[in-house]
Amino acid sequence: MKRTLILAALAATLFAAPAMAQRFHNPLLNSGPDPWIARDGATYYYMNTQGNRLAIRKTTDLTKLADAPEITVWTPLATGPNAQSIWAPELHRIGGKWYIYYTAAAAGHDDDAHRGIFVLENAGRDPTRGKWIDRGPLKTVNTGIDGTTFTVKGKRYFVYSAYDGPDSVLRVVAMANPWTLTGKETTIARPDRSWERQGGRQILEGPEFLQGPKGRLYITYSGSACWSDDYAIGLLGAAADSDPLDARAWTKTPDPVIAKSAANSVYAPGHNGFFTTPAGETWIVYHANPGAGMGCTAKRAPHIQKVEWKDGAPVFAEPAGVATMLAPPR
Repeated sequence: MKRTLILAALAATLFAAPAMAQRFHNPLLNSGPDPWIARDGATYYYMNTQGNRLAIRKTTDLTKLADAPEITVWTPLATGPNAQSIWAPELHRIGGKWYIYYTAAAAGHDDDAHRGIFVLENAGRDPTRGKWIDRGPLKTVNTGIDGTTFTVKGKRYFVYSAYDGPDSVLRVVAMANPWTLTGKETTIARPDRSWERQGGRQILEGPEFLQGPKGRLYITYSGSACWSDDYAIGLLGAAADSDPLDARAWTKTPDPVIAKSAANSVYAPGHNGFFTTPAGETWIVYHANPGAGMGCTAKRAPHIQKVEWKDGAPVFAEPAGVATMLAPPR
């Protein structure tokens, strides 16, 4: 009997070892503000703010993202409307082509009045190769940052963080094609909650679209100034049959869905994105600081966690830090 128990324990250990070896912890990199992940087949493409260029990491295993070389795919000209402060890149596969949406400021004018969202296009199969064509700025009504695109019922939309007086608000507009806006913009959310006004600014930014398994529409966003430890992620929701351009369709949750976790040493979580795995799992990627008072710097690092679904609504886990081992995307 004793020998049987020992063999059983040994077998359990041997079978458990590979599973444990596959586990990972956040963050994926030591630095990576404004992270973004896109998947094409079994390949994941990762981007984050570099400041002076656009770069992509390519991997089939996100838990080994640090081993993937960083490939610079575009560098701005020294002059022009998109010459500096290259922020918040997003890589999208649309109609058989790749598009990168990114924020930039004009040469000689690194301020909110001269900041906007721009688009690049690549017809190649692999976005780390081929030629990127500059499609220019998206002609938004106001200057702004953090643009993203999504489709609902075959129609494409663009949502961004617009500078509107002292506020940064979320606005949605239809698209004629991946680089052209059409029709009127609609403001769907303003920073009217106390948690969205921390750090001395009234800010909603980093909008990202997510559609639930029952068709309901969601947009996450980051609220407050990024230099505040209370920078956090909020959620808007709308019914499945809603018009994304109808401001009345969107309802805001009263509190953040992802906020700092002092217990796990995760501060100022924000600027998120979503990706799906080959197995159909939904995951979120966002940046966070490993300590308090670190502000809006390159110390912000990329975290990923699985999103669960309950009654068609997303359920977000508490931010996991370096001490928490997680099962990998599958």
